Amino acid sequence: MQVTKLSNHIYLIDVETAGIKGFIASYVLKGKKVVLVETGPASSVPNLLQGLKELNVEPEDVTYVAVTHIHLDHAGGAGTLLKHLPNAKLVVHPRGVPHMINPKKLWQQSKEVLGNITELYGAPEPVPENRIIATVDGIVFDAGNDVQLRTVETLGHASHHLSFFETLGSGVFPGDAAGIYLSEIGVIVPTTPAPFRLDIALASLEKLVSLRPSNLYYSHFGKATNAVEQLQAYARQLRLWARIAKQGIDRNEGLAEISRRIREEDPTIRKTAKYVEAHPVLGETVLNGSVQGIMSFVEKFGETDF
Repeated sequence: MQVTKLSNHIYLIDVETAGIKGFIASYVLKGKKVVLVETGPASSVPNLLQGLKELNVEPEDVTYVAVTHIHLDHAGGAGTLLKHLPNAKLVVHPRGVPHMINPKKLWQQSKEVLGNITELYGAPEPVPENRIIATVDGIVFDAGNDVQLRTVETLGHASHHLSFFETLGSGVFPGDAAGIYLSEIGVIVPTTPAPFRLDIALASLEKLVSLRPSNLYYSHFGKATNAVEQLQAYARQLRLWARIAKQGIDRNEGLAEISRRIREEDPTIRKTAKYVEAHPVLGETVLNGSVQGIMSFVEKFGETDF
C-alpha cells in the first residue's frame, strides 16, 4: 500500500486490491475537513484505512466519501468503510442509491458478469440510507480552505456515473468516464462493458472537456496531465473501436475476430496488448468485456458516426 502526494491538498492511496499495485486508487482531499473519492472494493478497505492513518487523517474528520459509480471496484467498499468513519456521508448518483442500501442484487449481477474477479473484490456491505447523499449535476461539496468538489453527471460507462471537478487545482476525477490510464506506460485503454452507450459517453467526454481541466485523477490509475488532450484522445479511440466493431458485425464476425482486429488496428492496444493480457483483471475486462460492450451498442443502435 503506497501513499503519494499529488499536490498540497490531494493524495493518492493505492489500495492494492488483492495485492495488485497500480490498479485502483482512492484519493484524499484535505481541507479543514477531508473528502475521499472512491473507496475501492470491500477487500481492500483495510489498506485504505492504513493509508488514511499514514496521512494522519482522523476517522471523524472525513466528511464525504464520493464514489463515481457503484461498480465493485469503485464503491464496493463503501459500506465497510463507513463503519470506520462516523461523520462521513456517501455521495452517489441517485440510480445507485438502492444498490448501496441493499447490495445483494449488485453482488449477484457482478458475479454473473465478472466471475472469479468478484472474489478478488469481496462482497459489498449495506450503507445506511441516512448516510447517503444522492446527487447529479452541479452540487458542490466543501471541505474548507477552498477545497471543493463539484459533481458532474457523466453517463455512458454506466447509467449511474458521476465525475467530480476539483475547483482549486482544476482537476477532474473521471471514474471510468475517461477510460483506464495505464500510468506505467502512459496510455489509455477503454472500459466499455455492456450496457455501454457510446453516444452518451461521447457527450460526457465533451462535457468534461468543456471544463478545461488541467489534470485527470484516474481511479485506474493515477494522475495524468494534459487533461483535455487525454479526453479527446479517448473519444477518438472509442470511435475507432465502434467503427471496427461495425465493420466486423457487417461481416458476421464474432467477438474473437473483432477483438483481434482491434488489437491490430488500434495502435494503443497494439502497444499494450501484452501488458493488458497479463493483468489479472484487465486481461478479461478490456479485450473481452469492453469489446463486447462496444459490439452490443453497435448491434442495438447501428449508427456509429458520432
